[in-house]
Amino acid sequence: PPIPVPLPGGAGRRGGLIADVARAAGHELRDRLTTVLVLAAAASAVVGSGVDAGLVGGVMAGNALISGVQRARAERALRELLLDQRPPVRRVRADGDRRPWDDPRVRRGEPVPTDGVPAAELRPGDVIALGPSDLVPADARLLAADDLEVDEASLTGESLPVAKSVEAVPGAELPDRTCMLYQDTTVLTGRAYAVVVATGAATQAGRAAALAGRGAAPRRLQALLNELMIVALPLTALSGALVGTFGLLRGASVRQAVSSGVAVAVAAVPEGLPLVATVAQLAAARRLSRRNVLVRSSRTLGTMGRVDTLCFDKTGTLTEGRLRVTTVSGPEGEAGFDSALGRRVLTAAARACPQGRGAERPRHATDRAVLDAAAAHLGGDDGWRLVHETPFEPSRGFSAATGWDGDRPALVVKGAPEVVMERCDRVASGARTAALTAERRERSRGVVRDLAERGLRVLAVAEARPEASRLEEGRAALEEERLTLLGFVGIADPPRRDAAAAIRTLTEAGIRVVVITGDHPATAQAVAAELGVPHADRVLTGAELDRLSDRHRAERIARTSVFARVGPEHKVRIVQTLRRAGRVVAMTGDGANDAAAIRLADVGIGLSAGDSAAARSAADLVLPGSDLPGITEALLEGRMLWQSVRNAVSILVGGNAGEIAFTVYGTAVGGRAPLSTRQLLLVNTLTDMMPALAVALAPPDGDGERPARRGPFGDPLHEAIAARGLVTALGSILAWQIGRLTGRRRRAGTMGLAALVITQLAQTLQMGRHSPAVLATCAASVLVLAVVIETPGLSHFFGSVPLGPAAWTVVLGSAAVAAAVSVFGPRLLRRLPVAKGPAVKEAAVKEAAVKEAGPEGAAASAAAQA
Repeated sequence: PPIPVPLPGGAGRRGGLIADVARAAGHELRDRLTTVLVLAAAASAVVGSGVDAGLVGGVMAGNALISGVQRARAERALRELLLDQRPPVRRVRADGDRRPWDDPRVRRGEPVPTDGVPAAELRPGDVIALGPSDLVPADARLLAADDLEVDEASLTGESLPVAKSVEAVPGAELPDRTCMLYQDTTVLTGRAYAVVVATGAATQAGRAAALAGRGAAPRRLQALLNELMIVALPLTALSGALVGTFGLLRGASVRQAVSSGVAVAVAAVPEGLPLVATVAQLAAARRLSRRNVLVRSSRTLGTMGRVDTLCFDKTGTLTEGRLRVTTVSGPEGEAGFDSALGRRVLTAAARACPQGRGAERPRHATDRAVLDAAAAHLGGDDGWRLVHETPFEPSRGFSAATGWDGDRPALVVKGAPEVVMERCDRVASGARTAALTAERRERSRGVVRDLAERGLRVLAVAEARPEASRLEEGRAALEEERLTLLGFVGIADPPRRDAAAAIRTLTEAGIRVVVITGDHPATAQAVAAELGVPHADRVLTGAELDRLSDRHRAERIARTSVFARVGPEHKVRIVQTLRRAGRVVAMTGDGANDAAAIRLADVGIGLSAGDSAAARSAADLVLPGSDLPGITEALLEGRMLWQSVRNAVSILVGGNAGEIAFTVYGTAVGGRAPLSTRQLLLVNTLTDMMPALAVALAPPDGDGERPARRGPFGDPLHEAIAARGLVTALGSILAWQIGRLTGRRRRAGTMGLAALVITQLAQTLQMGRHSPAVLATCAASVLVLAVVIETPGLSHFFGSVPLGPAAWTVVLGSAAVAAAVSVFGPRLLRRLPVAKGPAVKEAAVKEAAVKEAGPEGAAASAAAQA
C-alpha cells in the first residue's frame, strides 16, 4: 500500500522555505571568504575594538542571511520553473472504491480513463499510463507492459535501450531491474501502466542528484568564481601585512597597525560573489522559458556564453528531414517542371512508383517525394491505367510498372542511373527519340555527375512501348524490352528556410559551425556550402577518420568543417577531440544517433521535432520543433548571461581591489589607513551586494551577437576587474589628496569615503543604466551615504565629519574625473595592439611552420601537439 505523504500546504511550504533559507545561509557561511571576515573580527576584538568586531560579525551574519534568502528564492524559483516545463502526466482515475492498481483493465493493459496532472502532484500509489517518447515522471513499478523499451542513459549511462517486463527481479542491481521505471528516463517504444513508488528526492534520480550536489566539483561558471576567491585569499593576507608594515614603519601603534590590516581584510572580501551565479542563472532561465526553451540542467546556463563551437546534425536539423524533388533534367541538361520534357519525365517517374491503396502512402521516401512533386506540378493522371508493378528492391536497383497510357501500352522505369542507363538503347530528343550513342551516353553521365555534385540523389527515368499482350507479363517484359532514356529526377532533403540566417548569425558571433552527418560527402558539402558554413570544402568521412592515427586525427578534426558518412561513435569521437583541444562545444540533433554526442558535449541541445526521445533525454536544452533561431537565441542568451556575470564580478572584485589600492596607498603616504574598518564596511554595504545583484539580474546591453573582444591585457573579465579597480582607486585617492591639503585627517578621510562610494556607483550605472533596479539601488546607496555623512551622531560613529559645499564639489569632481577615465580610457586602449599570451604566440608559430612545411609539417605539428 502507498505510504501517506503530506500534500504541500501552507505550513509545509513555509517550513520548506525556512529550511531552504537556513541551508543556503549555512552555505554562505561555509564560503572561503567568510574565514577572512572571522579573522578580521577576531583581530579587532584582540586589540580591544569590540564595536568593530561586532560590526564585522554583524555584517557577516547579515550578509549570510540576505544571501541565504536570495539564494533560496532563486533556487526554488528555478526548480519550479523547470517543473512547470514538464509535460503533464496521464494519471489513471480511481474507479469508485477500487484502487487503480487493482483495476483488471490496467493489469491487462487495456485503455482506461486518465487525467492530465502536473508531475509534481504525483504521490506513491498513483497509477500512470506511459507511451512512446514519454518522460517517466517518478520511480514506478510496472503493472502491465507491451513491447516496452526505455532509455535509461540519463540514470545508468547505458546507451542501449532497456527492455522492460512486469516479472519481478528481486535482489537485482539497478541496471537489471527490468520491472521498474525510473524518473527522467524516456520511453522509446511500447506502452505501459505503472504504480508510483517514489517521487522527488526519494527517487533514484533524486538520490543521485543529492550525492552529486554534495560531492561533485563546481563546473564552469562556479569554478571560475571559486578561482577568483582562491586568488583573493593570499592577496588579502599580503595586502593586510603590507598595510600593517607601512603603519609600523611610519610610527603607528600596534593597535593602529592591526586595525589598518583588519580594514584591508574587510575591504578585500567580495561578500556577494557566491550569490552572483545563482541569481544570474535564474534570470537567464526565466528569459529562455519565455522563448519556449526548456533548460534541463542549470549548469548549462553558465556554459552557454562560452560556447565557441557548435556541431549540427544535418538531417532534420539543418534540413527539413524529408525528401523533395528539386530538379527535373533531360538527358542533356536541366529542364523546368513546366516544360514538355520536364512534365514527361515527372509523369513517367510517378507512374513507376508503387501506387498504394486508397490513402496509403508508399513506404520509400523517394517514392513519396516523386508522387508529391507530380501532384504539385501535374495534378491528376487520369490517362494512366496500371496493369502490373515491380516494386523497388536494393538488389534490383529500380522500380517499374506496366499499364495503359490512354490507348497505348507503356512500360515505365525509375531507379539508379547506372542500372537504368545500361538497359537503354535510345534517348529522348525533343518530341522524338534517337539512338543512345557513346557520345550521348557520356553526356548523360555528365548530367548525373553534375546533379550528384550538387548534393542531389539522382534517379534515372526511362520508358518503353511493349506489345499490349506483354503488359501482364510485368517483370518478364521488363527483362526483354530495351528502354528509352527520358531524363533524371534530382531529389534532396532541402535546407530549412531559417538555417542560412541562423548559421550567418552564429558565424558573425564568433561561433564556429561544424556539420556532422551520415550522408554522402557530396551531399553534405553541397548543403553546407548552400547554407554558408565557412570552409565547407573541408570534408572528412568516418572511414577516413578511422584510418587516421591518434596524433593526426586531432589536427584534421580541428581543421574540418563537414563530417560525412559518420556514425554515432564518430560523433562522440569528434566532440571529445574538440573538447580536448580546449574548445567549448555545443552539439545539437534530434535523433537517437545524436544522443551520445549530445550528452558528451559541454552544452547538449535536443530538438523535439525528431521521432526519437533519446536526444531530448540526453540534452541540457530542449527546443520546440526544429527551432534553429531558438538555438541561436539560446547561445546568445548564454553570452549575455556571461556578460551580466562579468559585470557583477567586476563590481564585487574590481571595486574591492580599488579599495585595497586606496588603503595601501593611503597607509604608505599617511602612516595609517585613510578609512577605518567601519567605514570600509559601510562602503561594501553601499556598493557591493545590492548593486551587483541588480546588475546580475538585469538584461545586459546589446544582443550578444559579437564575441567579447580581447583587449591589450587579455581576458575581458580580468580587464573589467582591473579597470574598475584602477578607476575606483583614482577617484578616492584624488579626493583624499585634495582633502589632505586642509590638514584635517578626518575630513580628508570622509572625502575619500564619499568619492570611493560615488565612483563605484558611477561605474555601476554605466553597466546597468537601462535597468530600473540598478538605478534604484544606486540612488538608494547615494541617499544613505549622504545621510550617514551629514547626520552628526551617525557621522561620528563611522569616524566621519559632515562636509560642506566645497568638499562635496571636490568629491563629485573627483568622481567625475574617474568616470571620464572609465569611459574614454578603454577607447584609447582599443587602439593598442591585442596582447598575445604564450599559448597564442606558440600557436601562431606552429601555424606558420605548418604553412612552410606543407603536409609533412602539418603531421609533425599534430604529433607535437599530441
